[in-house]
Amino acid sequence: MKWLTSIRGRFLVLSALTVGLALALTAALLVSLFSSNIRKRIDLELTNQINTLAGALNFDVAGRLNRPSGPLDPRFAVPYGGLYWQIVDDANGQTLRSVSLFDTALDLPADTHTDGTVHHYLLPGPENLTLIVLERQVRVAAPDGQRAIRIAVAINGRALEEARNGFVRDIAPALAALGLFLVGASIAQLAFGLRPLSSLNEGIDRIRERRDTRLTGDYPAEFQSTVTAMNQLLETQGSMIEKARRRAADLAHGLRTPLTVLSNDALTLRERGETALADELDHLAATMRAHVERELALARIAASPDLRGGDSHIAKLVGDVIRTVSRTPAGEGIAFAVEGAVTLTAPVDPGDFREIAGNLIENAAKWAKSRVVVEWGRDEAAIWLRVADDGPGVPPAEIANLTRRGWRLDSAKPGAKPGAGLGLSIVREIATVYGMEFTLQNDEALGGLCAQVTVAAKR
Repeated sequence: MKWLTSIRGRFLVLSALTVGLALALTAALLVSLFSSNIRKRIDLELTNQINTLAGALNFDVAGRLNRPSGPLDPRFAVPYGGLYWQIVDDANGQTLRSVSLFDTALDLPADTHTDGTVHHYLLPGPENLTLIVLERQVRVAAPDGQRAIRIAVAINGRALEEARNGFVRDIAPALAALGLFLVGASIAQLAFGLRPLSSLNEGIDRIRERRDTRLTGDYPAEFQSTVTAMNQLLETQGSMIEKARRRAADLAHGLRTPLTVLSNDALTLRERGETALADELDHLAATMRAHVERELALARIAASPDLRGGDSHIAKLVGDVIRTVSRTPAGEGIAFAVEGAVTLTAPVDPGDFREIAGNLIENAAKWAKSRVVVEWGRDEAAIWLRVADDGPGVPPAEIANLTRRGWRLDSAKPGAKPGAGLGLSIVREIATVYGMEFTLQNDEALGGLCAQVTVAAKR
């Protein structure tokens, strides 16, 4: 039922319910009006029949009613023909019935009548059918003076029911077609009305994917304030991030000079023979320098994947890093093997990806004997970068320590090339921001350490 949580789904359900309810009420109203109209026509017809019968009344010399004669409806002469009459002379105790009633009679209620008043009944009739009955009392001149005569005319109620059912059958397809049209129109209105919202979502997606830096395009007046506020927020956020990075860089630059002075002072003290104090100052300077370098590196990391400056062109960034490392003392004698799709990109900020590739490749070159292998590619839903070397590898018990801040495997090895112990820790920090999988293990083929980062690919 997730679709019920969307605006589109809710509008469609509401539209279907309201259209269905409106059509049901319309159908009920139309059927009621039609039935009322038919009933009026039936009443008019029965009233006319009463008037015809009243005009045909006459008495014999004994004062008894004669059967009406003249141009009467042919259905009166057919047994159970559907149209019936019954004339009652209460004063004389005489009742006349149409041939159509055959062996039955109308069980008229014993109402009090006044001349000209029409009474309406629903009474059982021939063949167990309900009859619509109109009864009126008229005064007719008899041999002994004016006499009150009751005339009742009835018709099968089935006629009203059949007419109503036929009307329902006739209007049902039209109402169904109208319902489909109204629902379709609602869907069209909804699609047209929500199109600006889709455009807004697409604009936000472009910003998140770093294909744009602000919302652009024409939006309805209702969305304009939201678009303006969003753009202002993006500008403020970008300005704050840039300002924070500049301050971090300024801080690092400001600390480097005092640290250089501190290192020079340590050198001076060592020349004077104060070795212990010089070692302590060197240690303090190295610790502070490592801390500054780490914080500077972390300041350059995007706060979240959505705040990245764009996607990373893996081949280009790896190539830049290898060219730089190849010129360092650790990388001069190393053969770098590179394999991967030239056009592949990763949804990682270029600066962050350069930091990952740089630290992994520098670490591999530092420990490699003669060869470093750099590979990348894409699986079903992930992009990976793998860096392996042919160095001595790492004892399995120590692999988990490699990403601890400041922990250095080279510190326990005499003659090993020193480092700050920050590279793999920074890679771990970046991997955490992007939700990457970061694994370290000894490479069976090369014998050295193999590091791999894996990031989910954009869909």
